[in-house]
Amino acid sequence: MTTILLVEDSRTQAEYLRHILENDGYRVTLSDNGSEALAQIGRDRPSIILSDIVMPEMDGYELCSRVKKNPDTAAIPVILVTQLFDPVDVIRGLESGADDFIIKPFDPEYVQSRITSILKAMNQPDPDGPRRALTITLFNKTHIIPASRVQILSILLSTYEVAVRKNVELEEARERLNAVNEQLQQAISDLKQSNTRLSEENAERRRVEKALDEANKKLNLMASITRHDVINQLSNQHESLGYALSLSTNDPARAWEHVRAAEQIATQTLNSVRFTEDYQKVGVKSPQWQELSSLVESAGQNQPHDPLSLINNMPEGTEIYADPLIGKVFSNLIENTLKYGEKATFVRFSMHPEGSDTVILCEDDGIGIPNSKKERIFSYEYGMNAGLGLFLCREILAITSIVISETGTAGSGARFELRCPPGTIRAAGQPAQ
Repeated sequence: MTTILLVEDSRTQAEYLRHILENDGYRVTLSDNGSEALAQIGRDRPSIILSDIVMPEMDGYELCSRVKKNPDTAAIPVILVTQLFDPVDVIRGLESGADDFIIKPFDPEYVQSRITSILKAMNQPDPDGPRRALTITLFNKTHIIPASRVQILSILLSTYEVAVRKNVELEEARERLNAVNEQLQQAISDLKQSNTRLSEENAERRRVEKALDEANKKLNLMASITRHDVINQLSNQHESLGYALSLSTNDPARAWEHVRAAEQIATQTLNSVRFTEDYQKVGVKSPQWQELSSLVESAGQNQPHDPLSLINNMPEGTEIYADPLIGKVFSNLIENTLKYGEKATFVRFSMHPEGSDTVILCEDDGIGIPNSKKERIFSYEYGMNAGLGLFLCREILAITSIVISETGTAGSGARFELRCPPGTIRAAGQPAQ
């Protein structure tokens, strides 16, 4: 039976190699280092020596050299196990007299093929006869190679075979890596698209949540204000009517003054109730994207504005993100011109960018609004007497943080600006700007 002496300081590697060799029918003995291996050879001469190169005390090169320089053991084939990082590894192996190499990492078939090749060579005499030392210079260092040409050729072919196989494996690994890289790039692309969609959805959800929260706060506040106002108005009306009754016999003129005051209070009360009906709808539904040009056109059709001319310069296909009641804003602006513009002949809607915002303009050529009233016209208190349309406009727009203001010149016409922040204006079907 062929006996193989396995010299390996790593117990894991040694057991793995022994498992491979014993499965192929060889008897295997183990040594942990070169010194122990020399002693083992003296006790039990092996058929082949299989030695690692990197070991403590005595490395594989020195072990091989001692075996080959000893006439009693020189005929024992020595196979060195190496990772073959450097061409000098091969030269040093040949210099030490190694018969072959096993390159790490290895598989069972490769180990078997090298041992089979060595066993076959043992039974074939060297055609060149006794070895003649060969001098080789590599990297400015001279090496004395005692191996024959056949042995050198066999080792070089063996290492070349390994190099070719590793190159093929490298190409296959590169192809697999390229395929995995393509899949990874596609996954990254898909992930970016998903992140973009998720960001847009999150932004949309934040806008909706903010709008609904704002609407809820305003509705609660308005319910309280309206209830308080109606109670006060009814109390004042009751008081005025009481004075009228008490004066109806003795002072009818003053009594009618109180009746007229009660009538005005009734009008205010009706305005409060009607406003509540409209205002309770603000923010009930989520904000949505709506086409601006169509909103203006629809608002104009709902107004008897002859001889007032409606000029709609809103770009078609542009959408605004606002409360579903946004149509009332444009209707109220047109109605405001009809009621208070007096000499107005047109009302014009247009839009232009201004910094990061987009400004929607509503302009007319009426009498305009005095500076003292530019802010008051949007207040709830002012609206109780003049109408709550502009107050309602401001509240509807505020759902999505759009700000309305009056910037016209008194005597030259009204000019309402709707300042739309980023995220509230977009081209139809496109991401918001």
